[in-house]
Amino acid sequence: MDTTQQASDVNAALPWNAARPQRFLQGPQSRWRELVMLVRAFREMLRGFRHLHFVGPCITVFGSARFPETHRYYQLAREVGAAIAAEGFTVMTGGGPGVMEAANRGAREAGGRSVGCNIQLPFEQQPNQWLDEFVEFRYFFIRKLMLAKYSYGFVALPGGFGTIDELFEILTLVQTRKIEAFPIVLAGSDYWNPLLAYLRNTMLADGTISPGDLNLFTVSDDPIAIAQVLSRTARSQFGLRDRVTRPRWWLFERAISSGSGGGAGADR
Repeated sequence: MDTTQQASDVNAALPWNAARPQRFLQGPQSRWRELVMLVRAFREMLRGFRHLHFVGPCITVFGSARFPETHRYYQLAREVGAAIAAEGFTVMTGGGPGVMEAANRGAREAGGRSVGCNIQLPFEQQPNQWLDEFVEFRYFFIRKLMLAKYSYGFVALPGGFGTIDELFEILTLVQTRKIEAFPIVLAGSDYWNPLLAYLRNTMLADGTISPGDLNLFTVSDDPIAIAQVLSRTARSQFGLRDRVTRPRWWLFERAISSGSGGGAGADR
């Protein structure tokens, strides 16, 4: 039997043969439910754009919700938030407790602005008290969009699955040039060192990443140095400069002011 006949026999035995009705796995959602989801997602996206349009250039800080106030990573995040605010940036986080709260708190205590993009979860995710503005989201993908859209740099402190997800999504976007080459800093080197070893000794060694991919981020435990790297890159590479914000209310948005009366903005 030649290969053409074999292929014909195989195709005839398959359930998706063109001579038979096509059969697919049926998903659990009706078209109406998918339309409702689409409308909800659009409304969330629009609400996020309206609330966050005038928050000013941000630095987003990722990190775990599980560290208490007494933990050293909480204290590190608090110092990082204060140093970023001192450079004139708004500190943006996921809006929850732990590292997120600490970074927002540091920004507020330094007289800067503090913003949170909260996610509706059954546990761990209540908005912290140090936010000048927060937006709550139902969908993770929209929340992650907002955390990236208004930021000129990213700091990843120790965290769990969510933090790793956020960090690697930003790295992937920069690697594939879907967003600009914004600076990314890993803070808490003792926590990240095993992951860095895996990137070098396994992923790089097996060729799943390129040597240049390891240059997409830096590692530092010095809050002042972290803030200066972020600020220097944003100003030199993206042309940010100090100015006084004068918002225009196209869609009835409202500006936010910091807990101590506001600070400088920047031109994009």
